[in-house]
Amino acid sequence: MLDTAPLPAHVLDELRRILPRPRAVLDAREDLLVYGYDGTWYEGFPQVVAIPESAEQVAEIVRLANRERLAVTPRAMGSSLSGGPVPLRGGIVIDTKRMNRILEIDEVNFVAVVQPGVINADLQKAVESRGLFYPPDPSSMRQSAIGGNVAENAGGSRCLKYGVTADYVMGLQVVLPTGEIIRTGGKMVKNVTGYNLRALFTGAEGTLGVITEATLRLLKKPPFTLTAMAVFASIVDAAQCVTEVMSAGLTPCAIEMMDDVTMSCVEEMFHLGLPVEREAILLFAVDGNHRAIVDGEMEALSELARKAGALEVRVAADEAESNALWQARRGISPALARKRPNKLGEDVSIPRSEIPRMVRAVRAIAAKYALTIPLFGHVGDGNLHPNILCDRHDPQELERVGAAAREIFEAAVACGGTLSGEHGIGLLKKQFIELDLGSAQVEAMRRIKTALDPNGIMNPGKIFPEPGGIDAFKL
Repeated sequence: MLDTAPLPAHVLDELRRILPRPRAVLDAREDLLVYGYDGTWYEGFPQVVAIPESAEQVAEIVRLANRERLAVTPRAMGSSLSGGPVPLRGGIVIDTKRMNRILEIDEVNFVAVVQPGVINADLQKAVESRGLFYPPDPSSMRQSAIGGNVAENAGGSRCLKYGVTADYVMGLQVVLPTGEIIRTGGKMVKNVTGYNLRALFTGAEGTLGVITEATLRLLKKPPFTLTAMAVFASIVDAAQCVTEVMSAGLTPCAIEMMDDVTMSCVEEMFHLGLPVEREAILLFAVDGNHRAIVDGEMEALSELARKAGALEVRVAADEAESNALWQARRGISPALARKRPNKLGEDVSIPRSEIPRMVRAVRAIAAKYALTIPLFGHVGDGNLHPNILCDRHDPQELERVGAAAREIFEAAVACGGTLSGEHGIGLLKKQFIELDLGSAQVEAMRRIKTALDPNGIMNPGKIFPEPGGIDAFKL
């Protein structure tokens, strides 16, 4: 962990002037340690943590940091799986936890206006109480905040039918690295005035500014939902089933896959009756406004799954049984954590037609390096999560983990896919970004970064590769 020098007294004094509330400026070592990590095993150490309550306070903090050439790391709830909120170069962590208000739920224009510290699940509960629906549902929805969801362009199980966070960001308020506050977009449905800056900041991982407010599109909540589990003796058959379902013109709300290793870990923790003796399951969800149509879609899905090799298809009889199946999916991460001391959670996205090929590649990589790599994910949209289980304090095993991760990234790109579907690049994948995007595109990104952040203060060390490229990759 980086052990940085304390900030000059005049900087701390100015931060305390900007943030007069008690414990809004933290510089005790025991406080700073809490802000040095995320959901990966990367670690950093900030020099100070600032906890603002308004965009104006954020702007003052950023102007101070820009003047003093201090790194700024925006942080929501710190549940990132790519190292995004880890303060790699000391400086100031801006914690948005006190900017946690739902400012408006507009039932006429179907939008919610929220601050960045609002928890995803809390927003969903609030809008659903009014018959509305915010579809993006990352597995960390009960812990992750909207600011982080926007910064990483988070996905989730329902992305197959409804799309990712970017599809719901209608407007943003952002503090630029030089301290100006801008608004981009708004409540209007159509908007082609100027550059689409809200799209630029969505998924930028905090490298271009600090998100201080988001205007999010809402839908009418579908009244009918069905869930089913299809059981397969072969994971390749399960993967092939997905391509056949989508080729048939059906669009389920979600199709999730869990392999046998994943099921065993989940079953050991939650005792849900999963078929651990089989190689894979698919979870299907169908929703809609008319019960007869939803029933018909589930019947068609079940028939296609059986033709593709499903040994059985169990349709949840009621909401409790449906919730148990989704508990299994959302409980994967803590369940895997019980298997080995550490896990490297990957997040590759490939064309659906290449899912069987990618599944075979991951299985071969696991065998080659003698590693346990549970495979699960939002398979309906080609977003797979190979998680490499390990003990990172075993140098030899960690070397194999690094080699396996590299081959997984290379396999995804060889399949016509990309390094990340929803977790972002952060620290974990930055050395591979040119493999995916090419040097010219990465250079164009650097020019945008330099134009908006001339002093390079905003979340430095993320996304862009260090010298040496792939050969410099280390865990």
